[in-house]
Amino acid sequence: MQTNLDIQPKAIGDALLAFVGSPWGLLATWLLVINFITLLVFGLDKWKAKRKEHHESTRRVPEKTLFLLSAAGGSVGALLGMKIFHHKTLHKTFRFGIPAILLLQIIVVAGIWVYFHSAW
Repeated sequence: MQTNLDIQPKAIGDALLAFVGSPWGLLATWLLVINFITLLVFGLDKWKAKRKEHHESTRRVPEKTLFLLSAAGGSVGALLGMKIFHHKTLHKTFRFGIPAILLLQIIVVAGIWVYFHSAW
């Protein structure tokens, strides 16, 4: 009796499902989603900032929320949002804080990768 415990994907869709189901695939999926959301929120806040000039009742996105989205993995989306929408570029906390968050995230992911791929 032969058992096939090594299940290989049979099609591209199966391979994609296998990748997304892996820890690195889940991380990649999360980063794509959170960066897209962060980019949209930066654009929304820029739109609200322009609208607030004429409509004082417009509520802006709190800076805490923008930093929280960045810290949750959306730092690339935040940097893109700052560049594309020219938003929060004069605030030193954003100009230096967002790249610092990105650098920290890169160091953490690289450290995890090295830890799991070291030979000792």
